[in-house]
Amino acid sequence: MSLPKYNSVTRTQGNNRALKTGAVKPKSFEFDFTEFPVLVDAFRIMVRENRFDICEMAITTYITAKAHGKKFTAIPVFLVRGFHHGAIMVNTKAGIKTPKDLEGKRVGVNRGYTVTTGVWARSVLQREHGVDLSKVTWVLSGDEHVTEYKAPGNVVAMDKSKPMAEHLASGDLAAAIGVESDHPDISPLLPNGTEIGLAALRDHGYYPINHLVVIKDELWQANPGLATDVFNAFAESKKKYVAALKAGQIEKLDAADKLHLKIMEVMPDPLPYGIEASRAMIEELIENAITQGIITQKVSVDDLFIPETRRLIG
Repeated sequence: MSLPKYNSVTRTQGNNRALKTGAVKPKSFEFDFTEFPVLVDAFRIMVRENRFDICEMAITTYITAKAHGKKFTAIPVFLVRGFHHGAIMVNTKAGIKTPKDLEGKRVGVNRGYTVTTGVWARSVLQREHGVDLSKVTWVLSGDEHVTEYKAPGNVVAMDKSKPMAEHLASGDLAAAIGVESDHPDISPLLPNGTEIGLAALRDHGYYPINHLVVIKDELWQANPGLATDVFNAFAESKKKYVAALKAGQIEKLDAADKLHLKIMEVMPDPLPYGIEASRAMIEELIENAITQGIITQKVSVDDLFIPETRRLIG
């Protein structure tokens, strides 16, 4: 008897590679992967059309989507994590000497205000440097994945006649989050961002989550055990990846691999799956979402995840 196939989206990367190659298979179904060269396009489609059965998604997009009644729910598989201290770039001629100098300025945000990197980067500015986020004008280069979402009054759209990096280089923006540029007048607000992040991990357990996995509600509700099967498949794939990293069996290390090796100098698993190991970071993200005007009511961590997966560890 053939197993059902579920339309699934996840980026091909180290911790997912065994799923993509078929080296790891779920027990009760088969993944039918749809590939997206630009992964955020899949987030937008899932939020707006609920098109996929299983889909990788940015965690703040997910929290926003749940607040607006979207019909999918997450499992605690945290595919992408990282540090965002280095994501804030400044125009060196804009007079920005400290993060507090951003108050009263126009600061770009790549894509939407609810983009997860932007949320974590703004949190760094507020939590670690005392920046009053309400005194910054946030300038967006794109739209929000959740169309029902309405941003705070100090969030505006960018003139799209040129890329955000050019707006930053010209001085129209004093700073921008999530922009890459080799222009001589653009440099990180916080140099050595990765090292700052690693220090925060060592000192405070600070390790932000970017992406998780969601399952269409009608699917997991009709199939008890499916969410556990999905979790276990992702967890087994990740375990193979971590073992290969530890053994030095990955020939060409990408940026994520190199970061994970640095993380493994602090903790044994660079990508812990399961709620408990990440509860504090999820709670902090929820607080950030409230403080930054992304959601209006606090949600409990457990309520964000399919019930049968809340005690799983992988």
